[in-house]
Amino acid sequence: MIEVVESGLSTTVQDTGRYGHYHIGMPPSGAMDQYAHKVANYLVGNDESAATLEMTYAGPDLEFGEDAVVAATGADMEPKLNGEPVPMWSAVQVEAGDTLSFEFATEGVRSYLSVAGGIDVPSIMGSQSTYTLIGIGGYEGRALEDGDTLAIGEATGSAPVGASVDSENVPDYANNDTIRVVMGLCDYRLTDEGREEFLGTEWKVSDEADRVGCRLTGPDIEPMFEKREQPFGAGPDATNVVDLGYPVGSIQMAGQPIILMQDAVTGGGYATVGTVISIDRNMLAQARTHRNITFEAIDIDEALDARAQHDEQLESVRTALLE
Repeated sequence: MIEVVESGLSTTVQDTGRYGHYHIGMPPSGAMDQYAHKVANYLVGNDESAATLEMTYAGPDLEFGEDAVVAATGADMEPKLNGEPVPMWSAVQVEAGDTLSFEFATEGVRSYLSVAGGIDVPSIMGSQSTYTLIGIGGYEGRALEDGDTLAIGEATGSAPVGASVDSENVPDYANNDTIRVVMGLCDYRLTDEGREEFLGTEWKVSDEADRVGCRLTGPDIEPMFEKREQPFGAGPDATNVVDLGYPVGSIQMAGQPIILMQDAVTGGGYATVGTVISIDRNMLAQARTHRNITFEAIDIDEALDARAQHDEQLESVRTALLE
């Protein structure tokens, strides 16, 4: 068991996500930074889908009631074992009675803590991920609180203590200013000048950014849109459309751009002018409040190539840790 001594700013149980239910309005939830989550699991010998703890900005203090092998990846929260620093992106042995603590993230936003065997919570609709908006999954459907206790699953893979990820496979969270996007579904609503301004603007991550959406601030977006008589079923605002589905990663133009993330609503009546490609959402999940980002438009083939390269990188990391 693991006892939560101090819960941190926002710590939830997440896995790779709750898929197959989008048609009933259920978003996937799951780790915001899928790369960091999966690599954390590789380090301790878990399947990549095993549940981890996602820690946001400031991590928890955890007391272990049994021996375990753990790994922390993602944003550097300066983990300490009984007050002594331990490395990020490495498999670390903890013993019964040890306390693992985390500080405020120095670069990036979210860290992931894996435990050999995974965090053992019930699976809801095929996933252990927490979806706090309706209170399902994870630990009682909510962020962890002081005094909670977490069960650890049975470790089935190898967990070599001291194994670590090569530096070239550790993301640089200080260098994530350009986010690639496939334009659509509703970019036809932008004027030529509006599209150019949208792609050319340095947008700033708002302090309202969270797991639902990464809200941005910048210039007024309404002048970017073609003026028209709104069709029946659409709202009066120039950015309104007749309700449609929102892909995860789509950029909803609701007053200001909002990139819809893992816990987002699945549809609505605002134009979505582009979709951030899946692998760049990992970096977007680590973009700190007030950080500037710009969008780079790419096509579907380029997005698929980027994902294939990313998958090859993940596989090379997994294979290297097995050697």
